[in-house]
Amino acid sequence: MSGIDDASDVSGMRWSDASHILCIRLDYLGDVLMCTPAMRALRDSAPGRRLTLLSSPGGAAVASFIPELDAALAFQAPWMKHGAMQDANAVPAMAETLRAGRFDAAVIFTTYSQSALPAAMLCQMAGIPLRLAHCRENPYQLLSDWVPETEPQQQVRHEVRRQLDLVASIGCRTTDERMSFSVPDADLAWACAALAQCDIGPDTRWVLMHPGATAASRRYPPAQWAQVLRLLAADGMQAVFTGSVGEGALIDGIREAAGARSHSLAGQATLGQLGALIALAPVMVSNNTGPAHIAAALGTPLVDLYALTNPQHTPWQSPSRVLYHDVPCRNCYRSICPQEHHDCLARVEPARVAEAVRSLLG
Repeated sequence: MSGIDDASDVSGMRWSDASHILCIRLDYLGDVLMCTPAMRALRDSAPGRRLTLLSSPGGAAVASFIPELDAALAFQAPWMKHGAMQDANAVPAMAETLRAGRFDAAVIFTTYSQSALPAAMLCQMAGIPLRLAHCRENPYQLLSDWVPETEPQQQVRHEVRRQLDLVASIGCRTTDERMSFSVPDADLAWACAALAQCDIGPDTRWVLMHPGATAASRRYPPAQWAQVLRLLAADGMQAVFTGSVGEGALIDGIREAAGARSHSLAGQATLGQLGALIALAPVMVSNNTGPAHIAAALGTPLVDLYALTNPQHTPWQSPSRVLYHDVPCRNCYRSICPQEHHDCLARVEPARVAEAVRSLLG
């Protein structure tokens, strides 16, 4: 691990002097988790450094499970995809909140399809002297330090690698590039009790299944989930389903169609309790969504039903099987299949999924 170099902005302040850094990732849970190795590099590169996360409400919710973070702020930024309609004072009000935080620096984490400049303007309004991000065009005074955007024309990196490369540009590196998620003991105790209620003990062969996802384009078809459940049940395996309250009907439909023994904890687990269930699972089957990244952070073997909407969010440094059917419309970045056939997932045979589970258990 190396320290921070002497990169500085026009104020003369150096990154090595920055003791309180604002980490901005205005997306969701999985996106925040994929920034955690870069956050560790920032924190480990200067003794006593503090990190605060600025994220969407959903992204900020994971902050308490990330040891590298000291605090979090939630902001539904109006320039983001699902940003809320806000009054004209929302951005100036957040700028004043950030000014009160007396941050020395800000690192703006984005995907290559996003512009960092609105967040950079917010940080400039807040008086944060050092501001780092990838940028496609010359940001002039909005960023003190910027890395020219090379994606996707020259390369497409994994999202974790992209953020590690960003902080490496100011000399921050870490030898531990794993993603971070820490499960509290109380949540582990809850998960153990919940599994016991399902008659799942230390010797039970079981699999955790998460069939939901925010985007319709990233959901494996329910009928095929049911076929996977039947195949695994024939192998003597039980299944435990997780999901939100709103996904309860989806899960109930899968279980009814399968006609196999299974259990639903939909709507029953907090985020920490969901993390505990994932930590205890021998293997997890999930669409490409936030809980899949929790599994990667915890090292839980994962069968990732990976819609080819984008290439850079596969499981990071964890035992996994990434299943998809290749299609010419790959990398569409769409929440709803623009071709209406959903072939990148719909043509993944349930037998492939069941075999992937067996291979990870084996």
